[in-house]
This record gives sequence, structure tokens and C-alpha cells, in this order.
Amino acid sequence: MSAKLILRDKEYEVRPGMTLLDALKKNGIVPESVIATRNGEMITDDEVLRTGDVVKLIAVISGGSV
Repeated sequence: MSAKLILRDKEYEVRPGMTLLDALKKNGIVPESVIATRNGEMITDDEVLRTGDVVKLIAVISGGSV
């Protein structure tokens, strides 16, 4: 079984044992562009993903100043 990343309507299967940062990079997701949550709690880039984990990614929208 694998771990899963969910961003909007896309799902990415990832290998357990890798860090969130490695999983994001492997799938072409810019780490600074998302906030990751697992079971409703925010997790950091160095979190090791486990079998069965479902990590929801929330896109961060940044704005500029005038």
C-alpha cells in the first residue's frame, strides 16, 4: 500500500518512507506553493510519510503589493 497526496482534484500515489518534501518534488509540486495537512493537522516538509497516509494539499495564494 502507498501514501497519497491530494491537490485539488488530483491524487498522487507516493512511496511510504519518503519525506513530504521529497514526495512533493517527485510529483512536480512546488513545496512553497502548498500547505500540507494529515488528519486535519498541518505537517511540515520533513514529515516521513507512512503507509495509508492521506495528505491533503492546500494551494497557497499570494498577492503582491502596489
